Amino acid sequence: MRQLFLLPLLLLPFAGFAQEEESKSGRLSPKEFAIPPSPVFDLMGVTPSQINRTSDIKDFKVDWSFKSWRLNPNIAIQSQPVWELLYRRKDLKKYQRSDYFMRRLASLDVSLGTVQNEESDRRIGFAGKMNILKGRDPLMEKDLYEEISIRFQEEQTTLEAQLKALQEKLDTSISIIERSAIRTEISNTNAELQTLNSRRNTEINERAALFVAEHWNAASLDVAFGRVYTYQSDSAGSLNKLRLNRNTGWGMWVNGGVPLGKRWLLSGLIRTTWYEEELNFLLRDKNTGEETQQLAVAENKLYSAGINLRYGGPLYSFFVEFLYEKKALKTPIEALSEAFTAPADVEIVESSVKWTTVHPNALSLGGDWRISRNVIINYGMRWILDKNGKSQAFIPVAGISCMMR
Repeated sequence: MRQLFLLPLLLLPFAGFAQEEESKSGRLSPKEFAIPPSPVFDLMGVTPSQINRTSDIKDFKVDWSFKSWRLNPNIAIQSQPVWELLYRRKDLKKYQRSDYFMRRLASLDVSLGTVQNEESDRRIGFAGKMNILKGRDPLMEKDLYEEISIRFQEEQTTLEAQLKALQEKLDTSISIIERSAIRTEISNTNAELQTLNSRRNTEINERAALFVAEHWNAASLDVAFGRVYTYQSDSAGSLNKLRLNRNTGWGMWVNGGVPLGKRWLLSGLIRTTWYEEELNFLLRDKNTGEETQQLAVAENKLYSAGINLRYGGPLYSFFVEFLYEKKALKTPIEALSEAFTAPADVEIVESSVKWTTVHPNALSLGGDWRISRNVIINYGMRWILDKNGKSQAFIPVAGISCMMR
């Protein structure tokens, strides 16, 4: 549990950093191709799409999930510590001059989140993700911004020279009328200097927006890992017994996508989750026939794989996806044989062996709407099917992601 309390120390300092105004720092505000949910929400499976687009978020971000449609604090926070420490307040050229490894390291983000599920269990988790392949990086398109940087640098030099000349003229002038006019010119020149940086960033962001719109479905590949704890909780929110099933465990996954023309994006996911499986069963005494309730815990894995086909653009898109999941130990009897050996005078009532069922097939439909530069709404409907194709559940899911800049 110590990891859960250490991680906020990494995240919280960056919340304040993320809200600095661009005009004060003189930096370029990066443009992301997409604003996907935080990785910890990916691992929890509480996002409309379980196979999300990859993206390199260069800002502090907050997510809300509405899977249960209850007024619970289902929230996740996400930030990139390496970017914050090494590149955020530096000239863009420092990032561009960095080697491949450091640019990938700059994409490392950490997230912490909590949700309450339909059984009123409280789920708490953290996750880390790093982009290892990016088909197009807006920050590496040097020619895209070079002309703007040169032009504004020349303007700054000219304005500073004008300001110096006006100040010298003011110092030598003896005419009251002329000195008043010079002071007005100095004030106007200072105003132009003060707005120069914001005007420069506005042009850069407008040009970056055109680039992102053109390459919204750029190829990308992420690797991620995370840990989720699921606790039984009471009405007061107190954490009680830890659930031992697929909802508590470590996860590691690879998530990537490739463009199909200008309007389509094909994404895929491969994930393994390591967890402890709680098994409930009866033991029967061979001599008396008496049955007693027993519990055992087995080490298990859950394998997940799926594909997502998305159509749209930088402002909105629609998707259809299919996710398949299976346990490494396929039956509760097989899991029990790994975890428990019955004494000689008792036998296991095999029909009584129970575990948490995982339905293997999930078909989802939905989309997203980027309502502003910083906010995106995600929505979807998930159809859960068993191994025989029989419907088990139909779940509406929605979420909001917000860049805190």
